[in-house]
Amino acid sequence: MAEIIEINDINAPELDMYRQMHEAQLLHYYEPDDGVFLAESPKVIERALRRGYEPISILCERSDIEGEAAGVIAEAKVPVYTGDSAVIVEVTGFRLIRGAICAMRRRALPSPAELCRDARRIAVLENVVNPTNVGAIFRSAAALGVDAVLLSDTCSDPLYRRSSRVSMGTVFQVPWTYMSTQTADITLLHELGFRTAAMALEADSVDIDDEKLNDEEKLAIILGAEGDGLAAETISACDYTVCIPMSHEVDSLNVAAASAVAFYQLCHKKSK
Repeated sequence: MAEIIEINDINAPELDMYRQMHEAQLLHYYEPDDGVFLAESPKVIERALRRGYEPISILCERSDIEGEAAGVIAEAKVPVYTGDSAVIVEVTGFRLIRGAICAMRRRALPSPAELCRDARRIAVLENVVNPTNVGAIFRSAAALGVDAVLLSDTCSDPLYRRSSRVSMGTVFQVPWTYMSTQTADITLLHELGFRTAAMALEADSVDIDDEKLNDEEKLAIILGAEGDGLAAETISACDYTVCIPMSHEVDSLNVAAASAVAFYQLCHKKSK
């Protein structure tokens, strides 16, 4: 049974992970070992636990201990620090979603080759820096048949609190890792056996329902930064440049919305 600890001192060192450190600092918390991340909301915590992530402690509003957070508290079996909502806000600086947040240990990431060994459809994110967009892309990837996600090293971390919460915890269900480059490594993707599809509006773009594109055995769907899109060198190195047909003189979609359309057409239908 979890130990329930009433918060009497918000400056207690065991609360430092929730109180003092921003997420980039938590990333390096146990260096040289892997760091820490914060999973917010019972659903996100539950999905992380089910995927084998190790919990350290839980911060929970008192009213939720026997409510929505009861299940993850019982499963995690770690200390639970608690107080009323005002105390929790004083510790974290924000109001918790559904009253619970869990500090968890990160795990070592696989190499791109390991990640993609058995994959047929992967998403590649290039310089997607908004954690909300990263989370939304992962949610679509999980729902629509993407086997794995690769991120350029300039992308926002999928384990940042906002990313994992927006994804509804699906960042723990879809395998992912980073490439060691600032833009999508097209040479690496080709070496791994993937044909590459850059989502971009270019003169030579093919429609997303192009038959040859959809028939590719192994396909990497490459999505670019909010606003700027993909780097010119990325587009020129890809096997396809792909566009989503638009109406009403709209030229593009938000990257998260575009990912859902692309995954439905190129992954979900292929897997059926």
